[in-house]
Amino acid sequence: MLCEVRSLGLSGLAGYEVRAECDLSGGLPAFEVVGLPDAAVKEARDRVRSAIKNCGFTFPVSRITVNLAPADRRKVGTVYDLPMLVGILAAGGQLRLDGPDSAFVGELSLSGSLRPVVGMLPMALAARRAGIRQLYVPAPSAAEATLAGEGLEVYPVEHVAQLVAHLKGAEPISPAPPWIPGEETAAAPDFADVKGQENVKRALEIAAAGGHNIAMVGPPGSGKSMLARRLPSILPDMSRREALEATEVWSVLGLTDAEHPLLTARPFRAPHHSISATGMAGGGNPLPRPGEISLAHNGVLFLDELPEFHKDVLEVLRQPLEEGFVTISRAAGSERFPARFMLVCAMNPCKCGWYGYGDRCRCSSHDVEKYLGKLSGPLLDRIDLYAEVPPLEFDELSRRPEAESSAEIKKRVDAARAVQAARFGPGGPECNAHMGPAELAEFCQLDSACQALMKGAFERMGLTARSYDRILRVARTIADLDGAAAIAVDHLAEAIQYRESAYLRR
Repeated sequence: MLCEVRSLGLSGLAGYEVRAECDLSGGLPAFEVVGLPDAAVKEARDRVRSAIKNCGFTFPVSRITVNLAPADRRKVGTVYDLPMLVGILAAGGQLRLDGPDSAFVGELSLSGSLRPVVGMLPMALAARRAGIRQLYVPAPSAAEATLAGEGLEVYPVEHVAQLVAHLKGAEPISPAPPWIPGEETAAAPDFADVKGQENVKRALEIAAAGGHNIAMVGPPGSGKSMLARRLPSILPDMSRREALEATEVWSVLGLTDAEHPLLTARPFRAPHHSISATGMAGGGNPLPRPGEISLAHNGVLFLDELPEFHKDVLEVLRQPLEEGFVTISRAAGSERFPARFMLVCAMNPCKCGWYGYGDRCRCSSHDVEKYLGKLSGPLLDRIDLYAEVPPLEFDELSRRPEAESSAEIKKRVDAARAVQAARFGPGGPECNAHMGPAELAEFCQLDSACQALMKGAFERMGLTARSYDRILRVARTIADLDGAAAIAVDHLAEAIQYRESAYLRR
């Protein structure tokens, strides 16, 4: 009267194998679930009992014990409903399991139909690593499970009765075909809609070509947010590996679409300035969950009105901007989440937004200092490019010149990224912004003229070692856009020009 069913669990972004051991024994009728279950797992007892009865099966009148092994790892969520039901039916002789290479995952309704679960992709990847060959999942989650690749047959299950008929050989379920991305139909915002601001478009093109962080400073209504939201339209397409990494994060938080489970466009996250540090970096109880910086992995994190964010929220960005990941430690455990994103910021030069533009500013010098003082030097030092966004004149708004489209800019960005991919090779950095000391020394060498220019800028602007390296990375990107093999004086001068805003040199 003992049966073991293979299933899967989720811890952070990693899936792992769970074995549901179901035992039917004598004694007073009871239904116990052990193995560090949370409230949702304990409530599975009522869902399983009702589903068995409503599907026409006999619920055993005995003492039922379900152990979710490994018993020392906390079990959360509703993914264990289906393996519990299958184990109880198999232990009671009402069902014969398909074999040791099968696993079951799914949430049950009281009628016996299956509901989708979160984190399907990382669990499917864990199933393939564990040697599981047949994975039974809710039908709405099947497409996402097929993203795990070859070697894993995914069976979409809509109802418990359908699953039982399949396991008995009466009505076989056909494996779900691998999900293939279709053509995107939604029109993305285009740079052709932006009037003027050619200098800012140039800075955004450089940022996209090298994966650099950028900040835009200007008065209200100058187009900072409009420009930032068009940045994804010129970013290079994600590789399969990048798409799977981003999809895993979104899957764990239940943000994937059943019909389009794979993220094919780079994420663009724009959290409100009232967000907490936990919401930005990740955290929570009982187990940490990813935050906005992980949702922006391989994409863009846009912070509009940068000084309005709480200081502790901005400071949690410092480590991820350097290392590309964030580690969240809690009493229940520690989790590491990916956080390799482009930081795009927009801000006003003062509280009213018009400092430096004639007599329109109503702020005192103390107010300006206080407003900009919310931004720490270490955070500003991690931004590669600063672009000033001036207000548009009436003539620029009234005429309708033909602006360059995102498709034309993207061709240049893709060409520059192709140069970087060939330069670094498959095991190297993905773009210039991720170059380490070895790559900087090899690919960012300066001749005597560039050395003199950099020395003057270093002394005049009070640069740090970090900002020195970031200027080199940006100069390398500008050279790539120009098709140059080495960094020239004009490339370096343009990189230095973007280094710091006049408003932030106070």
